Formats: sequence, C-alpha cells, structure tokens
Amino acid sequence: MMAPVVDVHTHVVPKGWPDLSAECGGTGWPWLRVDSERAAMIMVGETEFRPIGAQCWDAGTRLADMASDGVDVQVVSPTPVFFSYDRPAAQAVKVAKIFNDLTLALCAEQPDRLVPFCQVPLQDPELACAELDRCMAAGHAGVEIGNHVGDRDLDDPGIVMFLQHCAQVGAPVFVHPWDMPAGPRLDRWMARWLTGMPAETHLSVLALILGGVFDRVPETLRLCFAHGGGSFPFWLGRADNAWHRRGDVVRGASQLPPSAYVNRFLVDTVVFEPAALRLLVDTMGEDRVVLGSDYPYPLGERPVGQVVAKADFLTGPQRAKLLGGNALAFLGRDR
Repeated sequence: MMAPVVDVHTHVVPKGWPDLSAECGGTGWPWLRVDSERAAMIMVGETEFRPIGAQCWDAGTRLADMASDGVDVQVVSPTPVFFSYDRPAAQAVKVAKIFNDLTLALCAEQPDRLVPFCQVPLQDPELACAELDRCMAAGHAGVEIGNHVGDRDLDDPGIVMFLQHCAQVGAPVFVHPWDMPAGPRLDRWMARWLTGMPAETHLSVLALILGGVFDRVPETLRLCFAHGGGSFPFWLGRADNAWHRRGDVVRGASQLPPSAYVNRFLVDTVVFEPAALRLLVDTMGEDRVVLGSDYPYPLGERPVGQVVAKADFLTGPQRAKLLGGNALAFLGRDR
C-alpha cells in the first residue's frame, strides 16, 4: 500500500477571532479586515500586512485544493505573525489559546486529513510547555515555533528546555523563520522573504549545532525546518571547513563538526527547482527531506509537490519517502 502524500508546511488564518486587546490586553494586535466572503486582509494596527483568501480559513476550499494537487494529508500550522513573542508572556499565552482552539475547530472537519499544529508563548518556557501539553491533550499533533525570540536563538536555555519537553512528550516541532531584520536594503522586492528567511533558518540550524543543543537534547526529538533548511544545506561545507580551521571561535559547544548532525533534523522541499532538491537530498539524505508547500501563500508551491515530481534523479522509493514516508515518521505515524 502506498504511503499517503503528506504536506508538512501549510498555514491557517481563521475567518475571525475575538478582539485581542479586550481578550489579552495590550494594543496593536493583528485583526482581520473582511473584504468579501472569500477575501480578507490581515491588518496590524492600521497597516495592511497580507491579503488572504478562503483557503486560509475554509476547510472545504483547502480540501478541494488538496484533492486537485493529490495531497492526502496536510499539517496545518499557525501563521507566524500571531506568535506574539515580543509581548508579555501572559498576553502571548492567551492569544495562543485562542488561535490553537480555532485551528482545532477547522481541522475537526476532516481530522484524518487535516493535522493541527499549535503555537506556544516561547518567550516563557514553562507557559510554553503547559500550552503544548494542553494542546496535545486536546488533539494537536505537534507545534510550530519561530526560529528565534528576539535576540535569543534556539540554543537559549529556555528554548532548549522547551525542546527537551517536546522530546519527552513526543511532540514533533516545525521551525519556521520569522521576524526578519528590516532596513533600506531589505525592504525592497520582498528581500526580507527572499534573503532574510533563508539566512534566519541557516543561523538557527547553526545555533542548534554550535550551541551544543543536539549534544544535549535526546535523539528522539523530531525537528523539521521550513524552506529547505534555508541556506544551510548549500553552505554545510563552509561550516565544516570553519569548524576545523577556526575551531577556536567556531566550534562553540559542539562536540562534532556540523555535518555530523544532519541526521538530527529534517527539512521540507520548498526549494522550487529539481537542482536545489538534488542538493538537499545529497546533503541531508533521502530520509531527512519531507514534502512542504507553504500553502496557501503566494510564495508557496502549487501544484504541491511539483518539484518532487520533476526530479528525475529520484528513484521510486526515494520519491515515496519525500512525498509521505518521511513525514509519517516525523509525525510519529509510521508505526
């Protein structure tokens, strides 16, 4: 029996949510300007952040697109603008609960096909662990986190504590870049998304390696990075070279060179070109790459999985792993 096709990288925005200032305190929260039955705009204050459509909130539209693309299962994760890591943790946990419960309601319409991932107030490890536990008990299958909290990267002791808890309770973790640096050179051409996102992801993979996190968290931790691992796979050789030649400043807390840790995490296929996918498979290994799309956003891949379909260097068994087998292992559903 063929494994289902599983897309591990999709996002949700509910059609509506309570007034977050009233529910959570504070000001300047995102809100939704509904322009029609099938179109809306995410607003941050009075600034337009992103136009969205019914694919974001309507399960029927989502399932129809999945059928069109041949996708059997979607992991449905938050949209990072709602993470709220820069706010007091007491506010962030309230907004997390609101959006986590709304995501559960969306996925409940087809629970065998829509797999919810929650968000947590990552700035407070204890509250993050508690919200993860609440969500896993309620039906979430894992958690999506941003790749940093302000100036704290994934080797921060509090974040490491949260990752250790994820390993303990068996929650897969999907790491998504967010909150990219801005400035005159980056605010043109969506450069924050085109260059900042790959760099952010690259930096956070290095933080896990050189910060010694992979030497401290158990190998049972299931961790996946969005967008093909950013620029990390292309520059793994550079990182190894620096680790050996300038170990006095590069090695950090890591016991082994960076290439020794590629079996500790997965990356998705959101790289768009077969040549890039070949590099990804060659670098990470055929067991560490999972199908992703960034659905339903315009910089994502549609039809989902076309880069895998066009990759004529893949064998049949390799293609089956990328399309679903590896994702089932990530989700803990391969047994």
